[in-house]
This record gives sequence, structure tokens and C-alpha cells, in this order.
Amino acid sequence: MLRFAPSPTGDMHIGNLRVALFNYICSLQREEPLLIRIEDTDQERTIPGKEKEIFEILSLFGIHYQEQQLQSNNIRFHRAMALQLLQDKKAFNCFCRKEMLDAKRNAAEENKIPYCYDGACENLLPEEVIDNPNPFTIRLKKPAHSITLDDMIKGESTFTPDEIDSFILLNTDKSPTYNFACAVDDMLSDVSFIIRSEDHLSDTPKQIAIHEALGYTKKIEYAHIPNIIGDDSISVKSLLEEGYLPDAISNYLIVMGNTTPVKIFDLKEAIKWFDLKALSNTPLHFDIETLKSINREHLKGLDPKELSRYVGFADEEIGNLAKLFLEKASTLKELRVAIGAIFAPKTVPEKYKNAFETLRTLTQKAPHFDDYDAYKGYLSEKSALEEDTLLRALRLLISGTEEGPELGDLYTYIKNYLKEVVK
Repeated sequence: MLRFAPSPTGDMHIGNLRVALFNYICSLQREEPLLIRIEDTDQERTIPGKEKEIFEILSLFGIHYQEQQLQSNNIRFHRAMALQLLQDKKAFNCFCRKEMLDAKRNAAEENKIPYCYDGACENLLPEEVIDNPNPFTIRLKKPAHSITLDDMIKGESTFTPDEIDSFILLNTDKSPTYNFACAVDDMLSDVSFIIRSEDHLSDTPKQIAIHEALGYTKKIEYAHIPNIIGDDSISVKSLLEEGYLPDAISNYLIVMGNTTPVKIFDLKEAIKWFDLKALSNTPLHFDIETLKSINREHLKGLDPKELSRYVGFADEEIGNLAKLFLEKASTLKELRVAIGAIFAPKTVPEKYKNAFETLRTLTQKAPHFDDYDAYKGYLSEKSALEEDTLLRALRLLISGTEEGPELGDLYTYIKNYLKEVVK
């Protein structure tokens, strides 16, 4: 079992999506099921509707899964296992107030030494626990030995007991902390391989310590993938709104920090050759220009009729028309602007207004010309305009802009809409 475990506390960003893609690909390669676990135990930060949005994005990107669950449904298991650890004397009740802990942490920072919990409550007598009316957390006892992690991407790392520390399992409201809920849920779901961002590298030894304390002996494989610098400011939703195709976004996220046999591909193709071990182990920079280039190639590869639907039509001719603009345009948003300008009322510079109106009037009365040169010849003969003036006014008439694809190419795909274009 592999798992993707997002939190519904904000928009899914590209780093989350990259983790989801890698989990999906590897689940298929390993022929193991994929679980989507919504980590919603932090109710104060959970945003209504974000859970539904997460599943919609996964579906849009073709990420299929076999199971889904809400972490909050497992709280009874989290509490039961915390009680088990207390009974086994592997955890303890901690009555230290937040203000007291903050003061000790600040003192450690001032003295430039690492902060560790000082064990103030670890050895309280039973009566000191029972008679204490103050709120308490439950902490795991600091492990007696170092924990070594052999990560598929980061290599081997060893964490000392002081680095792991006596950390909190249950908060004062008896809700589980991230590390405790995560460790218990992975154990309950029989997760065999965890792929997540390197932000969680320091969490892993704590989760291993929880497993050891609970007597869970299954070896879990780990792969902590490098962060995309600034990824939390780049949401998947914003890229989709800008007109980047899901296939292009997936393509770019797989290419980043990776050596691939081809530069342009879809998810189904990537499953055949993707190798998690080939990923770079250093942080990555998001390059919007590279994404634009990849998106342009995916737009070029779309079936013309499908592309036309993205720009508001259902006509192969309009799809081919849109492709003419892909020398400069790189997103659906830019293509919609270009196609929209053709069918919208035109804004014409003063010096071309008379010529523009002349050509529009002639076009409205003209017969249908299948050939651009015949259409242009008709306008030239009837208007008696100079060549340069005619061409500039004609471009404004049929494209709405002063620059763009060749007029003959434009005419090929708008000739059946010509009366609507010049109305």
C-alpha cells in the first residue's frame, strides 16, 4: 500500500501534486494499491470544500486510487494506542504549560544550544498524576538509541535520541499530533512505501520511534523528494485557471530534477520508464518559461476539435485556427484572447478607420470565396486601396490585431465565419 496524505487547509500546490503523481506512478509500477488519506485532524485550519477540491484535482490529473479515508475517523485508534503506550510506560503525562515550555525554548536559543524537553514530567509519581487538575499532553519517552533512516533519494541519515526528543502524541484536547496520527494511520493501513516531500524528513524518525514503541516491526521504505522552492505560492488551481493543461503540468513536474527519455509525454507513457531513484536530491526551482514551452507542445498535439472546445467552440476549423497562434501563445488563456479578438468588435487606429469600414462593407456584400487570394483580389479591385493600407486594414478586420499569423492562413479557417467576424 502507498498513500498520498494531503491536508484540506489550503489550495493544493504543485509540490503536493508532484508527490501525488509519484505515489500514483509507483503504486502502478509496484502493483500495490494507493490510498488517499485526508489529514483533517487539525479542525481549526481545515477549510470547508477543500477535501472535495483535492479529489477533483486528482481526478482531473488522472490519478486513480483504490481507497480513501478521513484521518479524523481514526481518532479512536489514536487515543487507544496512546493509552497503550501509557500503560506500557513508553509514554507519560506532561503537565508543563505552554508558557513554561516557550520560556525554556527561548532560553536555549539565547544560549545557542539545541532545545530538548527536560523530562520535567517523565518520572512523576502516580499520585502526582492523578491529583493534578491541570490539562496535560501525552509525550512519547525519548528513544534510548539513535534511529537510522535509509532513504531512497536522500541516502542514509542517523538521528540521535536528543534530535528525536520526548515529543507530544496527544494534545491537551486529546487530539493527535501530526506525527502520531500519521504513524498510527500508516500502521493501520499497512503502508509499505512512503513518498513525500523532504519537509517531512525530520518527522520520519519520530514516526519510526512510535512504531517501535508500539511493537510494529514491518519495515517501511521511504523516499523524501526535494522541495520545489516557493511551491507553496504556486497552486494547481491557479495554473489551471491560467490555461495550463493537466498533461503539461504533470509532464513538467515529472521532468523537474529528472532525466527522462523524452521531453514531451503524458502520464501513461511516464509510467513505463519512470524511476524514482533517478531524481535529483537537491531543491528545485520552478521555471514558468519551461512550463509554458511544454504546455505549448501539448496544445499543438491536441486534436483540433478538442482544442476548439477549450476556446469556446466545437469546430475542427477553430481548433486549427487556434494552433496558428501557438508560435507566441502558450496557454489556453492566451489562445482564448486571440480567438476572442477575431470575433469581438474591433478597435481600429484612426488612420485605418476609413479603409477598415470600406473592407467591412465590401466583405458583408461579397460572395463566398474559398481561396484567400480570390478574396483579397476582390477587395483590392473594389476598394482601390493601396496594397499596404489594404493589408493592414484587412488584418485588423479579420484578426482584431495589427500582428499575427499570415492572413492567408487565418482566412483558411475563418472563411466560413467571415460574415460573423466582420459584423
